[in-house]
Amino acid sequence: MNEEALNLSIRKFLKMVGIRSQREIEHAVEKALVEGRLTGNETFPAKMRLTVDGLQLDVTFEGTIELE
Repeated sequence: MNEEALNLSIRKFLKMVGIRSQREIEHAVEKALVEGRLTGNETFPAKMRLTVDGLQLDVTFEGTIELE
């Protein structure tokens, strides 16, 4: 196994997930604000599930998204 290749691959995957996740959340918030479903000071519980087939990895991360 090439640890450097593994590390770079993981970082690339996490960067893609982070950027795309942030964009999706931002778009959802903007849409909900425009539609009047939010006032702009809400807090939302959030979950992210990570699965890796072949490694039997299934982990859920929980946190909070705060608009203010």
